[in-house]
Amino acid sequence: MATSISATGFKGGLSSSFHGSWGTSIAGEAVAAPPTNFRVARPIRSMPMMKNVNEGKGLFAPLVVITRNIIGKKRFNQLRGKAIALHSQVITEFCKSIGADSKQRQGLIRLAKKNGERLGFLA
Repeated sequence: MATSISATGFKGGLSSSFHGSWGTSIAGEAVAAPPTNFRVARPIRSMPMMKNVNEGKGLFAPLVVITRNIIGKKRFNQLRGKAIALHSQVITEFCKSIGADSKQRQGLIRLAKKNGERLGFLA
């Protein structure tokens, strides 16, 4: 008993119930074709906000956030800048006293920044 299988792998071939064109409806009436030249508006992007990724992280983060909210951002950033500058001077003086070169000094300053981030001082 021999059966024939078409190239598509189905018995009896593949047929479609679609009779017509893309410009006709099911009832056979003409339907307006969609416009071929149309523009798609770009999605509106909001401006990126500069947010601190360390906010809420670290042991001292809550204290830092409360202090910033009490004294204001501008004054807080001024104080923070002075504290960072003073700490860098302390590290520089320490490096001078032990005879460390500038590369080691820079490494210590970077380490201090990483530690400050982890502890929440940069929140």
